[in-house]
Amino acid sequence: MTTPSAAPPPSIGPRTATASTPQPPISPSPSTTPPRAPGRLKAWATRAPLLPALVFLIAVTQLPFVATLVISLFDWNSLDPDERHFTGLSNYQHAAQDAALRESVLTTAVLTATVVLTTVVLGLLLALLLDRKFRGRGVVRTLLIAPFLVVPVAAALLWKHALYNPEYGLFNGALSWVAERFGDDTPPQPDWVSEMPLLAVEASLVWQWTPFMMLILLAGLQSRPLDMIEAARIDGAGNWQIFRYLTLPHLRRYLELGVLLGSVYIVQNFDAVFTITSGGLDTANLPYTIYQTFYQAHEYGQASAAGVLVVIGSIIIATFALRVVSSLFTEGASRS
Repeated sequence: MTTPSAAPPPSIGPRTATASTPQPPISPSPSTTPPRAPGRLKAWATRAPLLPALVFLIAVTQLPFVATLVISLFDWNSLDPDERHFTGLSNYQHAAQDAALRESVLTTAVLTATVVLTTVVLGLLLALLLDRKFRGRGVVRTLLIAPFLVVPVAAALLWKHALYNPEYGLFNGALSWVAERFGDDTPPQPDWVSEMPLLAVEASLVWQWTPFMMLILLAGLQSRPLDMIEAARIDGAGNWQIFRYLTLPHLRRYLELGVLLGSVYIVQNFDAVFTITSGGLDTANLPYTIYQTFYQAHEYGQASAAGVLVVIGSIIIATFALRVVSSLFTEGASRS
């Protein structure tokens, strides 16, 4: 009797592809990729409205600066235009060795430091006042902001004639009234601009720029986390402790921003010095000295070189200011 034969063993050779075997993905051919032209057109259509503003910004700021760079490389006096010639960096060397320019740098530093520090302190006090609720707060806020809205030349003229004038100015009138109240027949009548010229310029700038600092610091006060302040009050912290350990650290970046922006603006201030003292009595700052070199001495090359140096210094200060602003926005985005 024969037994049925066993089934043959499966083959151990290489497998052949079957219908169930997964196939590798087929990459699309270049002819099947979607065109990118509509996306680029959409991007350009989005940016097109900004092009006029960009062109205007370049024409107003960059082209004059390039022209100033070119002029700074020439010995150019407008009274003798035929003798104009290329001198390279000699104007920058002359600017570095000019005693009047160095003195104006010191005056600018003193003026900027005094005005910025005073406005920061006064702005902080006024911001703390306006952060409280009281009747008529809106009117007081409007009155405190008003000096910042006055045209700089008008503000300087106001201080020079309405306040500083030794004959009919408000300051001497107030001194005369006080002297009459106390029986003094010879009240002091100082000539404010002549006797304290730099202080006269600083006072007008402090009056005008204190509202700017106040607005920045008030924005910082109103962004404080109120839950932390309430928790500190529950724990028994007083007003001074809350201000020292919570409010002041929170305002650090706002204080830095105010100092940096105020420094940029005060360094470039020209109106107050020109209107109140005309640069005399050791009050000539960098902008006024450059003005004298350009319009009075007619030295276009030297004035352009000094202007380029001032712009470079302003750019350095503005870079720090932009970093502070960027950190404020980043901090605000992380909180939200």
